[in-house]
Amino acid sequence: MTHPGPGVMPGLEPPAAPGPRGPAGRDERGTAAGEAAQAAKIVSARESGPVRKDLAAGEEPPAGREASVTGEIVPGAPAPGAASAGSEVLGGAVLQPQLDAFLAAHEDELIEFRRDLHMHPELGYAEHRTTGRLAERLREAGLEPVILPRGTGLFCDIGPSDGTTVALRADIDALPLEDEKENAPYRSTVPGVAHACGHDVHTVMVLGAGLFLQQQAEAGLLPGRVRLIFQPAEETPGGALDVMAAGGIAGVDRAFALHCDPRIEVGQLGLRTGPITAACDKVYVKVTGPGGHTARPHLTADLVYALAKIVTELPSALSRRVDPRSSLSLVWGRVSAGSVANAIPDDGIAEGTVRCLDDEAWHRAPEMMKSLLQSVAAAYDVEASLEYVRGVPPTVNEATSVQMFRDAAAQVIDEEGVVPTPQSLGGEDFGWYLESIPGALARLGVRTPGSPGEYDLHRGDFDVDERCVAVGVRVLSATALTALWEGGRPRDAEPIEGAALA
Repeated sequence: MTHPGPGVMPGLEPPAAPGPRGPAGRDERGTAAGEAAQAAKIVSARESGPVRKDLAAGEEPPAGREASVTGEIVPGAPAPGAASAGSEVLGGAVLQPQLDAFLAAHEDELIEFRRDLHMHPELGYAEHRTTGRLAERLREAGLEPVILPRGTGLFCDIGPSDGTTVALRADIDALPLEDEKENAPYRSTVPGVAHACGHDVHTVMVLGAGLFLQQQAEAGLLPGRVRLIFQPAEETPGGALDVMAAGGIAGVDRAFALHCDPRIEVGQLGLRTGPITAACDKVYVKVTGPGGHTARPHLTADLVYALAKIVTELPSALSRRVDPRSSLSLVWGRVSAGSVANAIPDDGIAEGTVRCLDDEAWHRAPEMMKSLLQSVAAAYDVEASLEYVRGVPPTVNEATSVQMFRDAAAQVIDEEGVVPTPQSLGGEDFGWYLESIPGALARLGVRTPGSPGEYDLHRGDFDVDERCVAVGVRVLSATALTALWEGGRPRDAEPIEGAALA
């Protein structure tokens, strides 16, 4: 739910500082309820407690902070038409303690689930074991997952079919990389395959949010429907199109996803309105000519020179045909022609990628590139053909959906936890969904606070601080509920006692 100014929704106040820790590292406040409530704040596999950047390890918070409520909202203009913190519509919102209790019971299970996936990674369209494990766990919760036609990936509905439908998406495939984490007990057991992009984390966060929201639905407190999407083959890519072809976003009003970001500390959420990832397509150019002797280039077509002109002139010419703000770029990754120094070859190739942040420029790029290629080739009497392979469109975050992420995150993580995130020229096929429905992708911090060195995705040594799992479950659950209430509640609706974000 959005709100017009400073103020905190009842039951959704930022968490109080932790109490003393017991032998197991858990927060002990003197009551079983207090222990259960605090045990699931941003937690690791065996230890819990909020990530506090202002406290050193083991340091206790200042006196008087344990019962404090800040009432401060993270930066960002709220969406219009919001109810105030004192509004009768809010009723008895109790999301925070409900999430605390859920994570106290299930957080260890989710981390073990993640480690199991990490040990048994599967490439795109081969995620049979992963799909089976997910389907089994969802059925245990009383849900009915729908396996996609190719046999990997699934989607699953929670709650009533009438009203607003919100989708939470995870990608389940791994990368063809060797796992280089020699000391991790959950290191990949599959040679040459690793979860080096965090898809195992994405999967368990959506699973955890789904299990929590199913509890809400069973209690009659879910104000609409949530669709969990566990998508295959994001890295291939193409899995998003399979989900869509199978009806996976039919009837969905809004979609949300989290992606691990090792540049952001655990406990933080990176948000951006507008393009957050780029379109990414592959291009293959083949140039042909008669060939000949390098001593007599005037009697033939100098194919290598022509190929060099294509490689150098196409990127700059393409960038001049579109608005510079679209960040359209063509970068070559492979160029090859000839086999000996004194013979002009009769063919050559160039392969590269086209990346773009603007949807309109992305749709225009193939025809523009084909036209420019022909004009350069004609100047040197060679023939040139273009194979343009669509990858993914840019992921363009819708402003209202970003605000829903912001408002939800403000209530379930540290008040300074929402941070801006830059645009990336990496590709992400969540963009296919956002071409059809509004939604947003956010960056989830997975970096241990204060850790040295720089980390990145798609590396053999990639890993996460597992306390991020609980953060992701909190954020996705709160965001789904925020979107459901915003999309489905009349302004004069009666409050529902006990309903989170009601």
